Amino acid sequence: MVLPHEPEFEQALHELETSLQPFITANPQYKKALEIVQVPERVIQFRVVWEDDQGIPQVNRGFRVQYNSALGPYKGGLRLHPSVNLSILKFLGFEQTFKNALTGLNMGGGKGGSDFDPKGKSDNEIRRFCVAFMSELFRHIGSDTDVPAGDIGTGAREIGYLFGAYRKLRNEFTGMLTGKGLSWGGSFIRPEATGYGLIYYVEHMIARACPEYSLSKPSTLVAISGSGNVAQYTALKVIELGATPLSLSDSKGSLIAEKGFTKEDVEKVAQLKLRGGALESLAGELGAGYTYYAGKRPWTLLPEVHIALPGATQNEVSKEEAEALVKAGVRIVAEGSNMGCTEEAIAVFEASRRSGPQGVWYAPGKASNCGGVAVSGLEMAQNSQRLNWSTSEVDAKLKSIMANAYEICYGAGEKWSGETQVDGVLPSLLGGANVAGFIKVADAMREQGDWW
Repeated sequence: MVLPHEPEFEQALHELETSLQPFITANPQYKKALEIVQVPERVIQFRVVWEDDQGIPQVNRGFRVQYNSALGPYKGGLRLHPSVNLSILKFLGFEQTFKNALTGLNMGGGKGGSDFDPKGKSDNEIRRFCVAFMSELFRHIGSDTDVPAGDIGTGAREIGYLFGAYRKLRNEFTGMLTGKGLSWGGSFIRPEATGYGLIYYVEHMIARACPEYSLSKPSTLVAISGSGNVAQYTALKVIELGATPLSLSDSKGSLIAEKGFTKEDVEKVAQLKLRGGALESLAGELGAGYTYYAGKRPWTLLPEVHIALPGATQNEVSKEEAEALVKAGVRIVAEGSNMGCTEEAIAVFEASRRSGPQGVWYAPGKASNCGGVAVSGLEMAQNSQRLNWSTSEVDAKLKSIMANAYEICYGAGEKWSGETQVDGVLPSLLGGANVAGFIKVADAMREQGDWW
């Protein structure tokens, strides 16, 4: 059923199938649900023709993978990046289905985007692309059907242009996108949600596994990859709590702060990224104690790390980098990105976890980074009520959602990991997240007649 030219999707499916083996062995009737859930309900692919600033027509490919609607409207971001293809979007939509299930909110799974690259484009070119993209996508989405959001390459500017195009095409003002501006239907905490939620999840992991590395301690050393929205707010929350973030990165290399990044440093990174700049240009400005490493990710650059938080893109931690993190003393690895670790890297972390109480505890992105889509779901709820909740209200709900997601993953990991529990060995959060998310989606599908 899986095509050989879909490596990212194959990887995501293999991870789920492996995690589910003990559960399927005990409950063989669910094997049919696994066969069905891996096939998207609908895949939409279309041409996007837009005009550049020289008046020359350009063409890109547009996609929307509507994966599963058993728990609610399709929900997932729109990625604008040259790497976008059907395999990547299928993997993201597949993961999104189970991630959304873990939030406890009524959201199905989907993902979309285009191989358009917003980097180096003018505001007018991006606006013209967004209008052209929405002129097809609007037929397939809506507040009770499919609610896209931002993702890599799709920030507040792009969401605004897309929303404006939809409003004109349909002549209606409705919450069919999330990540909107605060004055026209957006939610407080939405930009911060993935990074903040990641830290809220990690705090539960630390409390259970290694309280000596509390994020309230400056001596706790945190490695973060990426420098976009997720990485920035992850770093800011780490700084706010009192720990020390040592790294950020982008597609060209890594920036290491010997004594840790400050809030002012991260704000400079945010301004740089808004201008489309690279971290390399910032190293000199920050001065002594900051070192830029071209062509390298942070994981092999730090002699000591306690918490590692991949926050850039898929497969950004290799087996060799995972081994380097273990050697550096890492105790917690939690993904801010989707499928941030390769299968080989995960195997390294899981083997370390099984070795005893001083091993590495790994959390997959579908659990640890579900805060972003959770607050998107809260934005949808606010839109339905024509209300705006306060920052403190949304943040409290986010903390509660992440606590529940952690407990669900922990409990399912204990029950269905297929491991004999040894004293001091923590359950697999990877297995727990996959099993818990799958059971919730599969049961809803069965009750609605999608399998029997």
